[in-house]
Amino acid sequence: MNYKDFELRVEAVSHYGAGLSLLKMKAEGPLPEILPGQFVNVLAPKRAGVLLRRPISVCNVADGLLWLLVKDLGRGSKAISECKKGEKLSVILPLGHGFTTDIAPDARLLLVGGGVGIAPLLYLGKKLYTQGNKPEFLLGARSKTDLPLLDEFEKYGKLHISTEDGSLGEKGLVTQHFRFVAHSDMIYCCGPMPMMRAVEASAYTRGIECEVSLENKMACGLGACLCCVEDTVSGNECTCTKGPVFNRCAGTAQSRDDSIRHFRLRT
Repeated sequence: MNYKDFELRVEAVSHYGAGLSLLKMKAEGPLPEILPGQFVNVLAPKRAGVLLRRPISVCNVADGLLWLLVKDLGRGSKAISECKKGEKLSVILPLGHGFTTDIAPDARLLLVGGGVGIAPLLYLGKKLYTQGNKPEFLLGARSKTDLPLLDEFEKYGKLHISTEDGSLGEKGLVTQHFRFVAHSDMIYCCGPMPMMRAVEASAYTRGIECEVSLENKMACGLGACLCCVEDTVSGNECTCTKGPVFNRCAGTAQSRDDSIRHFRLRT
């Protein structure tokens, strides 16, 4: 794994509902290749008083800027989200394995996200779109105020929305949305664990290949501390090194490259 510790300068910060903030950061030199689904490990500012880095999914890479969508979940993430333009952060990148993007041009692709889990799907959708695919997005949240960057998603594919209060799109869960029920050749998913379990289980029973990006708590991001181990039917796996993206093939696992991790989440 070719990762490196970069000092990134915050160029812009935007704040949204549900405790979400978007940081756009720039390195002094060029960034290495970052694949959709990979993540970074950010050292919070000293004022946070925390030792461990915070793992954050890559939301986008554009014009030399790294986009990170950060959710305020505690002292570390709060301090990161409150950074001002000009502040510098230590960021280790790129980390983990990303999504499969070698997909047939005519494949019907559905990218399902919830909460801060929508972040890696923007970069994935952009990659798929630029290589000739036609991805569709299905994003879910409690309310419309919890869904940022919708205009960015619309640049790369058809956008479907599901909110629990019905304030935008269809009322209900993403698994109840008409687009989720319709046929897909491949589903990508990231979000709360209950949502991912439901999406993965449905895809498996319908014979649809599915990749999920887990958001387990991490410390080192390198597979040494073992705090991000996920209990799967294939055994215990380190999310940071074996994932964060895992693949569940429905009867076609042997046809995929060996680098893809095949498993099913325990229920």
